[in-house]
Amino acid sequence: MTVGEVSSAESLRQLIGGFRISQAIGVAAELGIADLLANGPRSSSELAQATGSHPRALYRLLRALASIGIFTEVEPERFGLTPMAEVLQTDAPGSQRDTARYTASDVMWPAWGQLGYSIRTGETAFQHVHGLDVWDYRRQHPTADAIFNSAMTSGSSLQAAAIAAAYDFSGFGTLMDVAGGHGLLLTTILSANPTLRGILAEQPHVVASARPIVEQSGVADRCTVVEVDFFASVPSGADAYILKWIIHDWGDERALAILKNCREAMGQDGTLLLAEVVIPPGDTPSPGKFGDLQMMVGPGGQERTEQEFRALFEAAGFRLTRIVPTRSPLSVIEGKPI
Repeated sequence: MTVGEVSSAESLRQLIGGFRISQAIGVAAELGIADLLANGPRSSSELAQATGSHPRALYRLLRALASIGIFTEVEPERFGLTPMAEVLQTDAPGSQRDTARYTASDVMWPAWGQLGYSIRTGETAFQHVHGLDVWDYRRQHPTADAIFNSAMTSGSSLQAAAIAAAYDFSGFGTLMDVAGGHGLLLTTILSANPTLRGILAEQPHVVASARPIVEQSGVADRCTVVEVDFFASVPSGADAYILKWIIHDWGDERALAILKNCREAMGQDGTLLLAEVVIPPGDTPSPGKFGDLQMMVGPGGQERTEQEFRALFEAAGFRLTRIVPTRSPLSVIEGKPI
C-alpha cells in the first residue's frame, strides 16, 4: 500500500462509524443551526446561547460536521453554511432538516438499532421496539407525525418536478393521485399540464389539511379532493391513477389489494402509474437498496426489482408497459389493464 492510500480496513472502519454522522446531523438539525446561520457566520458560543447548548460541546459537534463538508469553520470557533448545510435550513428547496430530525429521533433510531431482529425474523423492527406499527404510532404521536410529513413533503418537492418533467401526462383528461398526501405531486403535474384535471384521494384526516393547500395552489379550479380507504375501494372517474411511494410501504399481499382496487376503479382504457424506486440488478449502486432496509425496519414494506413489479402488476390485472426514469431516484412505472 502506497503512502496516502486508504486500506480496505480503514475504508470499512469509516463506514462502520457512519451512524455517528447520522446522529450528529440529526442533532444539528434539531437545534436549527443552519437556520441560525442564514444571515452569515456566527461563533459557536453565540449558537450555543441561541440553542441552549453547552458551548464547548456544540463547538465539537460543528467542528466534526465541518470536517465532512456540513458547515465550514471560517475562522477559529466561527461557523458558516456550505451547500449541504444550506439544505438543512427549514425553508430551503428540498430541505433535509426534518428528514435528519426524524432519522435521528427516538422514533426511528431505536428501530434501526434492532435491524438484526428484522433480519432474523423477517418481522418489522419498528413494531418490535414501539409495540405499534408505524401508522398507529404516528396517529398517537402528532409531533412525530408532523415531522415525518414535513420530511416527506420536502423530499417530494424535487421528486414531483422530476416526475412532471419525465412523463407525458398530456394524453389524459383526469388524473387521480391515490394517497397523494397534501397534493404536492398532483398540483405540480396540473401546473405543467393546463388542460388536465385532477382528483386527490386521501384518508379523511389528511383531506382536512390537504384542502386548504390545494386551494392555494393555483390549480384548485381543476382539482377535486375526495376521501378514500384504498384497502376498501378506489373511486372511479379518472383516466389514469398515480401512486407515489405508496406500494413500497406494503408487502405483496396488501400491495396487491391496493392495485386490484385501482384496477376495479378504471375502465379497460385506464392507465396505472407507480412512482417508485426500481432496484437494479447485481452490485449496481442504488439508494433503493438501503431504502429497502428502511422498509424492512418500518413500516414493513419493500422496494422492488423490475421483475417483481411485473409479477405484482400481472397478479393485479395489469401489464407493465414501460418504465420511465426521472432525474430523481424514482421511476414512473406504467401499467395497462389486461
